[in-house]
Amino acid sequence: MLETSSPVVINTDGLKTKPSASCDSTIERWRVADIVALFELPFSDLMYQAQTVHRDNFDANAVQVSTLLSIKTGGCSEDCGYCPQAARYHTEVEDEPLMQLQDVVAAAQEAKANGASRFCMGAAWRGPKQRDLEPVLKMIAEVKAMGLETCATLGMLKDGQAEQLKDAGLDYYNHNLDTAPEYYGDVISTRTYQDRLDTLDRVRSVDINVCSGGIIGMGESRNQRAGLLAQLANMARPPESVPINLLTQVEGTPLHGTESLDHLEFVRTIAAARITMPSSYVRLSAGRQSMPEGIQALCFLAGANSIFYGEKLLTTPNPEASVDKQLFAKLGINQI
Repeated sequence: MLETSSPVVINTDGLKTKPSASCDSTIERWRVADIVALFELPFSDLMYQAQTVHRDNFDANAVQVSTLLSIKTGGCSEDCGYCPQAARYHTEVEDEPLMQLQDVVAAAQEAKANGASRFCMGAAWRGPKQRDLEPVLKMIAEVKAMGLETCATLGMLKDGQAEQLKDAGLDYYNHNLDTAPEYYGDVISTRTYQDRLDTLDRVRSVDINVCSGGIIGMGESRNQRAGLLAQLANMARPPESVPINLLTQVEGTPLHGTESLDHLEFVRTIAAARITMPSSYVRLSAGRQSMPEGIQALCFLAGANSIFYGEKLLTTPNPEASVDKQLFAKLGINQI
């Protein structure tokens, strides 16, 4: 008779506490060591626990679909080491002006026709000036009027700007933490970790949903991957949407040539994100272009339940919508 062992399950009782509003203030639901312990579980046990948490909170066979459009490409004054849109790096990305309203509306109509339920607009700014923000507010209002959820990523926000975005109909604001606080300075020097938290607080204070995650595979350690997740999970109110990106290396950026991350470590990161943030949508974000279908399937099994449709994520290649629809059909996944 074969002996069977029960899956190893880390007891998370007592880790959840009632959230408040701030992203800057934190509640230690998860210690970094606890999250490292999740990463170190046998793979099948980690997947079992992540899938159990996922089924307790979501339809396990449904994935939310968004489309991301770069409405202002290139010329950014920041020095994020992964980003080809930084003006200081010599990449193939050109500095382009802000898109026209009618072109953004046309792209949103196409996204809706392809089944997207959320339309995200990204601009390569350190932060929007008021003259920049005003046309974006019109874009948000037009997209919202089409019946799509709206999301924007415009950089750091000043006092009063989140209120304007809220009034225009913005549903989500994306501002990633990128990595753990202790590794952040190795990747970015032109804005601080606190700058990012301050922007998220401005967004949260006007009751816009927060979309915030990070990039995996930038040379960080497993402890630092756990540190990123701890920072997100321990926010007084964790993000409603958590994009987990796999670094896409671009020639001309400082992180080009970084040793590639093992895909199964990325799957483990998705699983740990699902366990530590059970009610958040976990987005399988940039980097899917390099992932075999089997790895993407494991990510969905681990609790990823959001993706971007479209051939590009800002300037990063992404599988075409038709390819994703074929994968969903193979896996029996319904898009929402």
